[in-house]
Amino acid sequence: MADESNTGPIAAAAETNAEVKAPKSKKTRSPRRPKAAVEPVPAQSKVPAAKPRRYSEEERNEKLKLIETHVTEGKSTLKDAIGSAGISEQTYYQWKRTAKPAGKKPEKTVPTGGDELADFVRLDEENQRLRKLLAEKLRAENADLRKRLGLD
Repeated sequence: MADESNTGPIAAAAETNAEVKAPKSKKTRSPRRPKAAVEPVPAQSKVPAAKPRRYSEEERNEKLKLIETHVTEGKSTLKDAIGSAGISEQTYYQWKRTAKPAGKKPEKTVPTGGDELADFVRLDEENQRLRKLLAEKLRAENADLRKRLGLD
């Protein structure tokens, strides 16, 4: 059995590692500059935060039309036209998406009345009649095929 109290080679290796790792001198930093003295701003000179501008539906449509005319006439690019209108690109695209199309007319609504109900009942009866006809044709065809194949 080996003697556990014998630490000769390990202790020698530890001493050589300690000699190799000599402490390095630290780099010195230059001192920080002192901060500039901040002068207190009087309360009267504070400018209130600007509220976001809300445009009416008419103003939005006017700006959208203005931008479209600038672009279609070739006076400027879309980006320049949006900037000249005084809105951001994001606002332009949001407005354009939510704008009501002027060229489209609303669809005519069908008046509800007794005529609709009568038409519906008539169509339903015709639908049932056609289904019965189809079922009879398919039964006859199926019977004919079974007869030909000799399954009956």
